[in-house]
Amino acid sequence: MSSKDVQAYGENPLEKRETDHYKNEYIESFVEKWDELIDWDARAKSEGEFFINELKKRDAKKVLDVATGTGFHSIRLIEAGFEVTSADGSPFMLAKAFENARKRGHILRTVQADWRWLNRDVHGKYDAVICLGNSFTHLFSERDRRKSLAEFYAAIRHDGALILDQRNYDMILDKGFSSKHIYYYAGENVQAEPEHMDEGLARFRYSFPDGSKYNLNMFPLRKNYTRKILHEVGFQTINTYGDFQETYHQEEPDFFIHVAEKYYGNEYND
Repeated sequence: MSSKDVQAYGENPLEKRETDHYKNEYIESFVEKWDELIDWDARAKSEGEFFINELKKRDAKKVLDVATGTGFHSIRLIEAGFEVTSADGSPFMLAKAFENARKRGHILRTVQADWRWLNRDVHGKYDAVICLGNSFTHLFSERDRRKSLAEFYAAIRHDGALILDQRNYDMILDKGFSSKHIYYYAGENVQAEPEHMDEGLARFRYSFPDGSKYNLNMFPLRKNYTRKILHEVGFQTINTYGDFQETYHQEEPDFFIHVAEKYYGNEYND
């Protein structure tokens, strides 16, 4: 079988703890099933206008989607009137996103780019950068995370914002896995659950109705660590939402959404 058909983890998948491995995970057959996992209609209903409203609040017009995937957020934002550039590290994801957009009457402006060298491939300044779908957890080293955030920061104009999300790994690490399974992976009869968890690896298994299974190895970011490095690379104000709500109990959300502002105004806050 070709690399398009098989995820390559070697003899011990738990040892695969490097950023570059994502290239071997998003194989063509997995990407073809991604929208079945998400269920666009259900996801749109669950998140509502949250991202659109956050961007409009900041008068953002030009948006860089650095984790385009199959195009869900890029296309939603285009349909809401934003000018969007869609970037991803996976050529298969970008091809699928372009196809999904074309079916809806849109032509995506796509760029294949590694976040660590984002500004080499993506030019100009943006009102906002979005990094959604738990994608930031594909970065395994501190250096890669800081380098990528610095690249995001550089791509944003002086009073722009970054919107970045992540799973609630604190809850999974400290209390065990439970999920309402209604916000991000809303497809029916599909499962997304951890196969292995430790402080350095979250290995998730994705199971589909036809019996096919795929995996992703990710780094289990803790919420306060993410907020800390966002602040340290230069973002001034960071507000964190739990499943799109401003008020929440730490254990409840499946996902956290960080809205990080670049302007020099209020101090870093909780």
